[in-house]
Amino acid sequence: MALALDGIKVLELTRVGPGAFCTMMLADMGAEVLKIEPPPTGKLAGSGASPKPDEARKLATNFTNRNKKSLTLNLKDPAGQDILHALAKEYDVLVEGFRPGVMQRLGGDYETLRAINPGIVYCSLSGYGQDGPYRNFPAHDLNYLSLSGVLDLIGPAEGPPSIPLNIIADYAGASMHGALGIMFALFARQQTGQGQLVDISYLDTTISLLAATPNVRDYFADGIMPGRAKGVFGGGYAYYSVYQTKDGKQLSIGCTEPWLWNNVCDALDRPDWKDCGMKMGDFSQHSTERHQQVKKELQGILLTKTRDEWYDFFTQADVCVGKVYDVPEVFEDPQVKHREMTVELDHPQAGKVTQAGVAIKLSDTPGSIRSFAPALGQHTDEVLGGVGLSAQQIAQLREKQVV
Repeated sequence: MALALDGIKVLELTRVGPGAFCTMMLADMGAEVLKIEPPPTGKLAGSGASPKPDEARKLATNFTNRNKKSLTLNLKDPAGQDILHALAKEYDVLVEGFRPGVMQRLGGDYETLRAINPGIVYCSLSGYGQDGPYRNFPAHDLNYLSLSGVLDLIGPAEGPPSIPLNIIADYAGASMHGALGIMFALFARQQTGQGQLVDISYLDTTISLLAATPNVRDYFADGIMPGRAKGVFGGGYAYYSVYQTKDGKQLSIGCTEPWLWNNVCDALDRPDWKDCGMKMGDFSQHSTERHQQVKKELQGILLTKTRDEWYDFFTQADVCVGKVYDVPEVFEDPQVKHREMTVELDHPQAGKVTQAGVAIKLSDTPGSIRSFAPALGQHTDEVLGGVGLSAQQIAQLREKQVV
């Protein structure tokens, strides 16, 4: 079966997970992704690095590097840079995740490769982008959340902010925007015949995500200051919060539409709560004493049954409800299994292993898991042979630690 990105060839030069996740999405859809990494004697930093050949279990479960090939290459050596240039002639996309200026020192910056291949789409994932006063600063997800204003809005009103998982700036931000930017540039290339630079900043993308929420909309429109535990999504309103249940587990209720909150009230025979459905002002206001009282009463009722009992009860009443799962429970859920977001695979060394499935569902050209993550340098000989090097030349490069 044809895949959406059949024929697209991608070079990946990243050292951390978000870059690897970006290219994995392309690989799942059929792109041929070649991961270029330092030889074993070099520095292998970050969760994006490939395991060694003897680490079978890590290879089998390495989600972000599946459907890829691995080439080891020392880009600090001119011979390694020559190989990169030879590859760039044949590839459609390059994704790199270094600080600005590093790829220029390694002979692989956009201007150099564009001169070799004018059609190349060159995606740079960096903390603050390729320009600006912060361009050379180091940072990670927590720092981008801080500077974007996201962190200040997460957690209880009193005390420090809560630190979320690194899925906001890293993955929803850099990975997703990077993959989308690459697709935009490939589409534009169909019209112009020319590639271009895709400049993705972790901070920019985090600000963009926050700007999609009422917090920023109301601030720009009316100057209303967002605040932690303030507004609909702060957890203070009965219709949008998390509750304890009889078995010590938790249940989320998220009925922002008034008619859905009415379904809660009707199901529990509490029509007197209907005045506490969501109103437009709730987006930027702290909850009132009335809302807090209703929330307390609802909590008391939910302590009379187990989480799963309430889930069955509320889904039958057309209420937006969710079980608060731990990670093992997620992959046992019937909906998750039905959508093939948990897949069991047979690895030649590790045996049966589980991976997350392909999240983007295409009806005619669906993505697929065609191969496990490669071991570090697994395809070095194959790739170098493909650009015309002999076995003897490859052996010499390996002896000089170029590959």
